[in-house]
This record gives sequence, C-alpha cells and structure tokens, in this order.
Amino acid sequence: MSLRIVTRPIQSQGIITKDNVSVDISAVAYYQIVDAAKSVLAIENVAAAIDQIAQTTLRGVVGRHTLDETLSETEVINANIREILDQTTTEWGVLVTLVQLKDIQLPDTMKRAMARQAEAEREKRAKIIAAEGEAMAAASLGQASDTMMAHPLALQLRNLQTLVEIGVDKNSTVVFPAPLMSTIGELGTFLTRESAAAAEHPPVPPVPATDGREAAANGQPVAASN
Repeated sequence: MSLRIVTRPIQSQGIITKDNVSVDISAVAYYQIVDAAKSVLAIENVAAAIDQIAQTTLRGVVGRHTLDETLSETEVINANIREILDQTTTEWGVLVTLVQLKDIQLPDTMKRAMARQAEAEREKRAKIIAAEGEAMAAASLGQASDTMMAHPLALQLRNLQTLVEIGVDKNSTVVFPAPLMSTIGELGTFLTRESAAAAEHPPVPPVPATDGREAAANGQPVAASN
C-alpha cells in the first residue's frame, strides 16, 4: 500500500450553473492514504471511490454558483470541494490535500456574448473618461473666460498669439478673430457717424490773404509794419 500523494484527474463534467449556463469543467485532486488499514477494510477500491465522489462533488458545488462566480471565485470553489471530500474520505483513511479546477469550457454563444459584454464595458469606460475630460476642460475654459473678462487686453493678446501660430505654417488663409471683426465694425460705424456730422455742419472757409494795395483800393485799413 503506497502512502505517497496520488494525483487523480477529474474528467470533464457537463454542469449547469446557478444562472442556467451549461459549462464543461475538469479538475484535478491530490490525495494521500494516511491509514492503510482503513483504506483496505472500509472501502473496496479507494481510487475508484475518490474519482466518483470527486465528480459528484464538483457537479454539486459548481451548480450552486453563477457563471461569473465560477470564473472569478475558483479558489472558493476549490476550497469547498476539498472540504466536502475530506468529510467523506476521512472514514476511508484518506486525506485530500488539494483540489484545483483545471479547465472551464464555455459554449460558443456564451463566448460571443461575453465578448460583446466586455466590449460594451470598455466603450462605457471610454465614454465616461471622455465626459470627465470634457467637464474638466469646460471648467478650465470657464476660469479662462472669467480672467479675460476681467482683463480685456488678455483676449487681444490671445488673438495676436493665434494669428502668429497660424502664420508659422506659411498658410495663405487669413483668419480674423470675432472680437477683431467686431472692433472693425465699430470703427466703421464711428467713421460713418463722423462723416454725417461733418455734412450737417460744414466749416467756414477762411478769408484769403491780400496785399496792402488791394486792401486800400477796397477801403480796408492797412496795418502798419516796421
């Protein structure tokens, strides 16, 4: 009777999870005979008994978990299977040292559904990150606009900087910022208003200068000069 640790593969089992998903799961169990007398007297074939009890225990434990729990909580499932096997095999003089789920096979339809779910989850994260970036940018732009409202010259400097950046690439397109265009419009309105005011009140023409003889002929006084 060998007292070394024995490796017992648990063949793949078709199991229906708690959320009604059919999966094929295989595992491996490690056990050791600690009482040779019990292993001979209590049961006829220890190896066959371990194989059968491991299969039924695997099916029962996995059936109490959902698919997500089966995929993410394998350590918990392994511990539960080992605990149940120990309670049964102790009477046979056998100690189960370790149980590990080896392979989990999913249906093709479930694989495609999980792939779509993962893709949708990543798209959701991308949209959330983009929205957070837009919110932070909007807050920064709001602070910048408040600063420019308090200092109008800053806006003009920003416009000039934009024109310089455009001119670096030797671009033939000239872009005039909206504030500059509004300033040009206001200047045109001012010039139009001034022209209308000048037309309503024309200036008085100056009297042309004449010499002393013409003034004397006209009877006008002539100023004496040294």
